[in-house]
Amino acid sequence: MSVSSNASSASNKDSVDSPSSTTNTDSSELTHILNRRQEIMDSQEAGIEVRRTYKVVNVYTDFPEFSRNQIKDYQKTFNTYDTARDGFLDLQELKFMMEKLGAPQTHLGLKQMIAEVDEDNDGKISFREFLLIFRKAQAGELDSDSGLNQLARLTEVDVEQVGVSGAKNFFEAKIEQQLRTNKFHDEIRAEQEERRREEEERAQRRQQFQQRAAIFQ
Repeated sequence: MSVSSNASSASNKDSVDSPSSTTNTDSSELTHILNRRQEIMDSQEAGIEVRRTYKVVNVYTDFPEFSRNQIKDYQKTFNTYDTARDGFLDLQELKFMMEKLGAPQTHLGLKQMIAEVDEDNDGKISFREFLLIFRKAQAGELDSDSGLNQLARLTEVDVEQVGVSGAKNFFEAKIEQQLRTNKFHDEIRAEQEERRREEEERAQRRQQFQQRAAIFQ
């Protein structure tokens, strides 16, 4: 190969790897994104539907705090009220669900329930967003009187079988059990605190005895 040929190859390589080439590539990608965004806006203005793309969600890995059986139970509940079979709970389906659970909500209340877990702002609750309700409930992040908290609590029992009063009794029993558990823990802490005080008093008495004994040495 001739020297001039090598020089030509090196020149071409420098041209490919040059900063200006990288800048041109970045500029091209940005132009493509902006053009695509403009196409979407033009289509929407013209009344043409623009289909959204969705990422694949694996709820078993996204929600490790729930067992597979729990997630399957939540899926059954979700499917029961997803009457349109489109994979979402819209406002009307959520309204029907809350009525069946014995905790009807106002129109504004239903919209607030959706907004609290609506990650993609589509005005509906996907199954992943449905699971977020129970994650928030488990973490104590829901107001006790909120619609989502009522949904999370009431889906723990089959309201259709036990009725609203039965569900109420169920939760009253759970609260009573929790209170008993808390009382037990309080008693344990009180006993531990009493033992700690006794140990401190004994230590003080030993120290005082040693100080008095030192006087006569």
